[in-house]
Amino acid sequence: MEMAIALQTVSAGDLSPNQLVSIKSKINMRIKEGFVLRDIMGEAIVVGEGFDQINFNKMIKLNDSAAFLWRAVEGRDFTEQELADLLTSHYEIDRESALADVVRLCEEWQKNGIIE
Repeated sequence: MEMAIALQTVSAGDLSPNQLVSIKSKINMRIKEGFVLRDIMGEAIVVGEGFDQINFNKMIKLNDSAAFLWRAVEGRDFTEQELADLLTSHYEIDRESALADVVRLCEEWQKNGIIE
């Protein structure tokens, strides 16, 4: 018996924003090794520590909800869906708003190179 496998390439421009969010929200991410959340003068600050982060010369301030999410997933894989679930269970926020906030947060974390 012969089996055929077909692959279709789709560019991001062919998808609606909701489809893109749906696909991205299922991708596993992880905080990169060497990034830690510190309490510095009452502020939640992400800093790079160790040789792997020697070229990281920033301190990233997180608000309370972002710090809550960081602590909840530190040291393990997570998805945007999971982060949105954490937000809705801990804060009074609707699912759509939580997912939109999480997408922006993850984009910012990726842009700064602190998640993979």
